[in-house]
Amino acid sequence: MAVHIASLNSGSNGNSYYIGNATEAILIDAGLPLRKTTQRLDELGLSWEKIVAIIITHEHSDHISGLKTICKKYNIPVYASKGTVVHIAQFISPDCLKEIPLNKPLFVNGFIVNAFSKSHDASDPISLSVKCEETTIGVFTDIGKPCARTHKHFQNCDAAFLEANYDDNLLANSPYPYFLKQRISGGRGHLSNTQAVEIFKKYRSPTLSLLILAHLSAENNNPDLAVAQFVPHAGTTKVIAASRSSCSELFEITAKAVMKKVVPPTQLSLF
Repeated sequence: MAVHIASLNSGSNGNSYYIGNATEAILIDAGLPLRKTTQRLDELGLSWEKIVAIIITHEHSDHISGLKTICKKYNIPVYASKGTVVHIAQFISPDCLKEIPLNKPLFVNGFIVNAFSKSHDASDPISLSVKCEETTIGVFTDIGKPCARTHKHFQNCDAAFLEANYDDNLLANSPYPYFLKQRISGGRGHLSNTQAVEIFKKYRSPTLSLLILAHLSAENNNPDLAVAQFVPHAGTTKVIAASRSSCSELFEITAKAVMKKVVPPTQLSLF
């Protein structure tokens, strides 16, 4: 079964990623207001009716700012780690909020979610992979430093969202104060372009057909610069950068490394 994926938005102004099949979907993070999230879904020919779960990676505002209103309107089950649950329980109905297990599979309708701890300055942050039949999609963002768990899960992906937050030179020469530069580049901050490229070079799967670079800094990176560092190593993998101000295209992924754009039903198909 093919899996459809898209970035609805990616960056410090809001993060949300869509992973679905023909009948159901999961939303990873809810960092956009309800109105904007609905608008982005509409642009892609998608609907809230398909979304069977929301998974929250951690409690920072750019990952949960739309969660309260989304849950109030749609009553969708929300999964988060034990530490994150403590932070979001105040505005989510107890009936909707569920703790996600770490390092063992969670079965959500037709999806298998594998969540694991990551290094970031939040209470109990997670990265994860989502498997639908034989197709696996990874979400690896907000990582201060990669670990063996990141490498293991990345190796199994047919497509992935991978953080490439900053360029080393741009950050070093930015007007940011020293403490903020340290926070970003430290072991509990974010991944640089260089770190992301190393993960890609060493651990990508032969079936990785699409890599979406995520959570790019507006001040310390730019999409062309980030993507250019992957191009010499990309081979058959398509590499794009997710936008901070719009949704990506909707892509169809299979375990046989077949990837194509999915055109919303209101448009003429190119395929």
